[in-house]
Amino acid sequence: MILVTLGTQKQPFTRLLDMVDKISTEEKIIVQAGHTKYESRKMEIFDFVDYQTMDKLIDEASIIITHGGTGSIIMPLKKGKKVIACPRLKKYHEHVDDHQEQIVDIFSDVGYIIKADENSDLNDLIKKIKKEKMAQFISNTNNFLNKLKEEIDK
Repeated sequence: MILVTLGTQKQPFTRLLDMVDKISTEEKIIVQAGHTKYESRKMEIFDFVDYQTMDKLIDEASIIITHGGTGSIIMPLKKGKKVIACPRLKKYHEHVDDHQEQIVDIFSDVGYIIKADENSDLNDLIKKIKKEKMAQFISNTNNFLNKLKEEIDK
């Protein structure tokens, strides 16, 4: 199963769903579309799902295709999942700025994910990510929390 997540932003992200709709696969495609309205015969689309359901869907997915939200990228990486991320862009009115492009570039540059952009063919990226061994994501959250606690205790 391929899981597609668009997050919770108010702006629609039909560009990514147009790309997903062109995927040639026998795998089931489940989409958490948020505020993006879209119709497709090949995708099972939900607006929003609760945390437990999303967690279960991530566990079951072979690949996650997501927008460039940090949480939408990190959650599957923590579970060792392969992630393709496409940033929402201001020029398409998908977000208020281009910070998602910076986030996706950073994760992609270190080898945690594969970046998709408006010139990408998701079929090619899916083939690539299935073959590639991605860098293992190691969360720095505990180090940050320990340093924060040290500062608070001072």
